[in-house]
Amino acid sequence: MKKLLTATAAGALMAGAAIAGSHSNEIKMGIILGFTGPIESLTPAMAAGAEMAMAEVTESGKLLDGATVTPVRADSTCVDSAAATAAAERLITSDGIKGMMGPDCSGVTGAVLANVSVPNGMVMISPSATSPALTAAEDNGLFFRTAPSDARQGEVLANILIEKGITSAAVTYTNNDYGKGFADAFQASYEAAGGSVTLSAPHEDGKADYSAEVGALASAGGDALVVLGYVDQGGAGVIQGALDTGAFDMFAMGDGMIGDALTERFGSDIDGMIGTAPGSDNAGAAMFAEMATAAGIDGTSVYAGESYDAAALKLLAMAAAGSSEPADYASHIFHVANAPGEPILPGELDKALEIIAGGGDVDYQGATGVELVEPGEAAGSYAEYTVENGALTVVGYR
Repeated sequence: MKKLLTATAAGALMAGAAIAGSHSNEIKMGIILGFTGPIESLTPAMAAGAEMAMAEVTESGKLLDGATVTPVRADSTCVDSAAATAAAERLITSDGIKGMMGPDCSGVTGAVLANVSVPNGMVMISPSATSPALTAAEDNGLFFRTAPSDARQGEVLANILIEKGITSAAVTYTNNDYGKGFADAFQASYEAAGGSVTLSAPHEDGKADYSAEVGALASAGGDALVVLGYVDQGGAGVIQGALDTGAFDMFAMGDGMIGDALTERFGSDIDGMIGTAPGSDNAGAAMFAEMATAAGIDGTSVYAGESYDAAALKLLAMAAAGSSEPADYASHIFHVANAPGEPILPGELDKALEIIAGGGDVDYQGATGVELVEPGEAAGSYAEYTVENGALTVVGYR
């Protein structure tokens, strides 16, 4: 009888293992972005970009014995660290994700990294968290970003202003890690190049009226107003106030302001503005834009390409590791992202998986010309934007 029970128990265990095996071919990937909040107009294209890479890998049938990659979305809110942390925890404990694409904004990214990712050993690749402070964050080798640090963007934006003969500027920035880090980087570079910052002042998001902030900036004066905020929030509010009062007619903006929502609201009123956002003139960018358009997505939207790349890097690293466990594949991300290896562009993930399966190397370049530098962030180039006849236009790359 005892032998029979043991055999039955063993049979039950085997059946359990078979069921687990049938489910183990699904890999869940978290997509945590601010679907609500101050950049909500940018996140649909970002999420869709990441999901394109996941669908491409699923369709190839070449990741870990034909695994299905399933996206699970969660709302980072962009600004509420407690909400973002809770959402990230749910992705791990309830949904059982094997990797996290996001978060997006720097403050919530730092909170999720410290409170969720590191304690749970979860790999996260942010497509858009750009605070210079994240370079030095304790991450146990789990945090990467496909967007470059604002230490570099501050320098690029400062150089463009100086080249255009704009030698004095007032700065307004969203009062958080992203805004403060960017404003500090801009001011240091601008002053080093001979420019003068008349005032650098924070603004809070979510206010109905920014006349006090605009008044202080107008009193300080300057050839231009530099706006380092969010297009769906306070940054737009400050611009509105400046236009209403005629305080400034020349604006310079960072990546959080670059989106169709900007020109939908202000149109030709901000013609001639200067803007920067991560971007590069590479073959992959055009290929990604084409693929996205075919899928009904705006592939030129800021950070959509970085999101595709963030998802693709994780999946190729899993293939290289032969495992979807974060502890196994984290160390392979650098390897698949950089030379040596066969260059891989958007739409070529099937080819990349084949090369990896055959023991070869890939150099994933993707939509944004990915090149990772220590401690795991994009080396980075930037698109320079202006508004002409009410439309956002890329005028060059740096």
